[in-house]
Amino acid sequence: MNTIGYFEIQADDLARARKFYSDIFEWKFIREESFPIEYYRIEMAGINGGLLPRPAKTPPPMHGTNAFTNSVEVKNFDETANKILKNGGVVALEKFAVPGRCWQGYFLDLEGNVFGIFQVDPKAA
Repeated sequence: MNTIGYFEIQADDLARARKFYSDIFEWKFIREESFPIEYYRIEMAGINGGLLPRPAKTPPPMHGTNAFTNSVEVKNFDETANKILKNGGVVALEKFAVPGRCWQGYFLDLEGNVFGIFQVDPKAA
Protein backbone atom coordinates (compact mmCIF):
# COMPACT_ATOMS: atom_id res chain seq x y z
CA MET A 1 0.00 0.00 0.00
CA ASN A 2 1.06 3.63 -0.50
CA THR A 3 3.08 2.80 -3.62
CA ILE A 4 2.78 4.67 -6.89
CA GLY A 5 0.33 2.82 -9.08
CA TYR A 6 -0.14 5.28 -11.94
CA PHE A 7 1.64 8.29 -13.42
CA GLU A 8 0.66 11.13 -15.73
CA ILE A 9 2.56 13.32 -18.15
CA GLN A 10 1.28 16.82 -18.80
CA ALA A 11 1.90 18.36 -22.21
CA ASP A 12 1.13 21.43 -24.28
CA ASP A 13 1.19 19.42 -27.53
CA LEU A 14 -0.24 15.93 -26.95
CA ALA A 15 0.56 14.65 -30.44
CA ARG A 16 4.19 15.72 -30.12
CA ALA A 17 4.46 14.11 -26.66
CA ARG A 18 2.88 10.84 -27.89
CA LYS A 19 5.34 10.64 -30.78
CA PHE A 20 8.34 11.43 -28.55
CA TYR A 21 7.60 8.72 -25.96
CA SER A 22 6.43 6.17 -28.55
CA ASP A 23 9.63 6.62 -30.57
CA ILE A 24 11.89 6.25 -27.53
CA PHE A 25 10.16 3.74 -25.25
CA GLU A 26 7.60 2.16 -27.64
CA TRP A 27 4.74 3.13 -25.31
CA LYS A 28 1.17 2.76 -26.60
CA PHE A 29 -1.29 5.64 -26.20
CA ILE A 30 -5.02 4.86 -26.18
CA ARG A 31 -7.50 7.75 -26.39
CA GLU A 32 -10.11 7.80 -23.63
CA GLU A 33 -13.14 9.02 -25.58
CA SER A 34 -15.40 9.17 -22.51
CA PHE A 35 -13.22 11.72 -20.66
CA PRO A 36 -14.26 15.40 -20.69
CA ILE A 37 -10.71 16.37 -21.78
CA GLU A 38 -8.35 14.96 -24.39
CA TYR A 39 -6.74 12.12 -22.45
CA TYR A 40 -4.64 9.09 -23.40
CA ARG A 41 -3.91 5.99 -21.35
CA ILE A 42 -0.27 4.96 -21.59
CA GLU A 43 0.29 1.22 -21.77
CA MET A 44 3.64 -0.48 -21.29
CA ALA A 45 5.20 -3.31 -19.31
CA GLY A 46 4.81 -2.44 -15.65
CA ILE A 47 3.08 0.63 -14.26
CA ASN A 48 0.60 2.37 -16.56
CA GLY A 49 0.00 6.06 -16.92
CA GLY A 50 -1.80 8.85 -18.71
CA LEU A 51 -1.14 11.84 -20.95
CA LEU A 52 -3.23 15.00 -20.59
CA PRO A 53 -3.18 18.69 -21.47
CA ARG A 54 -1.11 20.78 -19.08
CA PRO A 55 -3.56 22.41 -16.64
CA ALA A 56 -1.18 25.10 -15.36
CA LYS A 57 1.92 26.99 -16.48
CA THR A 58 5.31 25.37 -16.05
CA PRO A 59 8.13 27.00 -14.10
CA PRO A 60 10.54 29.07 -16.22
CA PRO A 61 13.53 27.24 -17.76
CA MET A 62 16.35 26.39 -15.35
CA HIS A 63 14.03 26.54 -12.30
CA GLY A 64 13.56 22.83 -11.65
CA THR A 65 10.35 20.85 -11.61
CA ASN A 66 7.13 21.37 -9.71
CA ALA A 67 5.94 17.76 -9.88
CA PHE A 68 7.14 14.21 -9.32
CA THR A 69 9.93 13.13 -11.63
CA ASN A 70 9.72 9.61 -13.03
CA SER A 71 12.67 7.49 -14.14
CA VAL A 72 12.34 4.72 -16.72
CA GLU A 73 14.42 1.55 -16.36
CA VAL A 74 16.14 0.80 -19.70
CA LYS A 75 18.36 -2.03 -20.91
CA ASN A 76 21.09 0.25 -22.28
CA PHE A 77 21.50 3.78 -20.96
CA ASP A 78 23.67 5.08 -23.80
CA GLU A 79 21.47 3.72 -26.59
CA THR A 80 18.34 5.16 -24.98
CA ALA A 81 20.05 8.51 -24.32
CA ASN A 82 21.01 8.69 -28.00
CA LYS A 83 17.39 8.00 -29.02
CA ILE A 84 16.20 10.76 -26.70
CA LEU A 85 18.66 13.26 -28.18
CA LYS A 86 17.86 12.24 -31.77
CA ASN A 87 14.16 12.83 -31.04
CA GLY A 88 14.80 16.36 -29.77
CA GLY A 89 15.20 15.68 -26.04
CA VAL A 90 17.81 17.60 -24.07
CA VAL A 91 20.16 16.47 -21.30
CA ALA A 92 19.08 17.96 -17.96
CA LEU A 93 21.64 16.11 -15.82
CA GLU A 94 24.45 14.05 -17.34
CA LYS A 95 24.76 10.31 -16.77
CA PHE A 96 26.15 9.45 -13.36
CA ALA A 97 26.75 6.33 -11.28
CA VAL A 98 24.63 5.43 -8.31
CA PRO A 99 27.43 3.28 -6.85
CA GLY A 100 26.62 -0.40 -6.77
CA ARG A 101 23.14 0.13 -8.25
CA CYS A 102 22.76 1.80 -11.62
CA TRP A 103 23.61 4.47 -14.16
CA GLN A 104 21.17 7.40 -13.95
CA GLY A 105 20.56 10.56 -15.96
CA TYR A 106 17.84 13.15 -16.57
CA PHE A 107 16.44 14.72 -19.71
CA LEU A 108 13.87 17.27 -20.86
CA ASP A 109 11.20 16.08 -23.27
CA LEU A 110 9.78 18.28 -26.04
CA GLU A 111 7.20 19.67 -23.58
CA GLY A 112 9.82 20.80 -21.06
CA ASN A 113 9.11 17.94 -18.64
CA VAL A 114 12.02 16.40 -16.73
CA PHE A 115 12.28 12.59 -16.76
CA GLY A 116 15.03 10.15 -15.89
CA ILE A 117 16.38 6.93 -17.29
CA PHE A 118 18.46 4.35 -15.48
CA GLN A 119 20.28 1.13 -16.33
CA VAL A 120 20.71 -1.34 -13.49
CA ASP A 121 24.39 -2.18 -13.02
CA PRO A 122 25.72 -3.47 -9.66
CA LYS A 123 29.22 -2.52 -10.90
CA ALA A 124 28.36 1.16 -11.45
CA ALA A 125 30.94 3.34 -9.75
